[in-house]
Amino acid sequence: MKKPILSIALATTLALGAVSTQAVWAKPVEAGQAQPVKVFDHMVVNKINAENIYKNIAHLSKTPRVAGTEAEDKAVQFIKEQFESYGYDVEIQPFSFYGYTPPSNIDLTVNGYDGDLHPSAFTYTVSGNVSGDLVYAGLGKMDELANKDLTGKIALIQRGEISFAEKVLNAAEKGAVGVIIFNNTSGAVNGTLGEANDKYVPAVSLTKAEGDALLAKLNGGSALKASLKVEGARAGESTSHNVIATKKPTNKQKDTNKIIVVGAHHDSVAGAPGANDDASGTATTLELARVFKNVPTDTEIRFITFGAEELGLVGSTYYVNSLSADEKERTIANFNLDMVGSRDAGDLVLLTLDGKPNLVTELAQASSTRLNGEPTPYDQGGRSDHVPFAEAGIPAALFIHSPSEPWYHTPEDSIDKISKEKLQDVAEIVGAAVYDLARFDNMGAGWKKGPKVKADKDQYLEQDVK
Repeated sequence: MKKPILSIALATTLALGAVSTQAVWAKPVEAGQAQPVKVFDHMVVNKINAENIYKNIAHLSKTPRVAGTEAEDKAVQFIKEQFESYGYDVEIQPFSFYGYTPPSNIDLTVNGYDGDLHPSAFTYTVSGNVSGDLVYAGLGKMDELANKDLTGKIALIQRGEISFAEKVLNAAEKGAVGVIIFNNTSGAVNGTLGEANDKYVPAVSLTKAEGDALLAKLNGGSALKASLKVEGARAGESTSHNVIATKKPTNKQKDTNKIIVVGAHHDSVAGAPGANDDASGTATTLELARVFKNVPTDTEIRFITFGAEELGLVGSTYYVNSLSADEKERTIANFNLDMVGSRDAGDLVLLTLDGKPNLVTELAQASSTRLNGEPTPYDQGGRSDHVPFAEAGIPAALFIHSPSEPWYHTPEDSIDKISKEKLQDVAEIVGAAVYDLARFDNMGAGWKKGPKVKADKDQYLEQDVK
């Protein structure tokens, strides 16, 4: 059967080059007195080992795992083998999507300039080998370019006011063969052109310091000639995969006929090893699968790692859409683990699509109160794999630390930034919450289906701070 093609939604904030802002979190639910850790918590909590999680993060974060690439395929195979080593039968669920393969090589040289340049690609930049006079084009707005002839030239443009895509298209319309966009703040530019477009010319980004240095040369009267080569960039149909390990109820006579989903995304963005985003969630999901394999439960638990989250929640959306009406009705909870291990991020929070409490937040707040003496706060948030579950009426919440670490979506998102203490904490909170729902003696308490919540476009898209 031909697999359906899912379109990609991409980062509005990244496309506009927005600088991240810190979210304001809702006040925690009143904790009251700290509850004692229940006997049943020990069935799970005492078996969780952060060293196992850390080891799997180290393996997964050796290289970026961009959806649809060989590196992601290797990650999928590793995850499958780990699940199988715990005793699970594993389903690999393929899906096709229209995606983008980032460049394999970028080379930028500027004759007349002796400084070092370290160009980065925009998502959806095109391949090409171009050269021409370097010309400053301001912010790249159409009114600024009205009287400029950029034919055969490479435009140097500053970030700001309009999207990266508009800057590239405006310069190309005036005849530019290439575009260099430099930052208007410190740090590297991690941006996207939003979607494929045949009118794009090769485009790369530079830091503010690099761009300012080139602009100073131009303003000083120097004639600069740039050569830009982008190789390996491609837009087209690709295949990614979800990895599904299912724990059936231990005793069929006590089967509740319900399903709990614990999951994370295994893909990363180009150029980032993705140790925290989201090898941390993937490895925690693996550890919880290991722990639960031999723990008696009366509810089906599906441990899933999703592909192509970074491209617009493609894998999780495909999974939810693939469920039968009966499976959707029987799925009562989704615990989504995304960025749960960075030492440099803030405190743990729970995000729901509508900002309201649900079965998942109630269970997690109860377990965190038992384990830590206070409930984990919750607030509203999308842009991760809990969104399609919530839209289907399945209670779902994102477990994440906020504010995000400064290494988010950069090459510095590496294993040395991971906190074993945070991994242990999140795994214990989620593990105790899941077991509270799935254990034999809960008598079905707390099975509350949620309303279907409609996400707006931005809640499907990546953002600078998840």
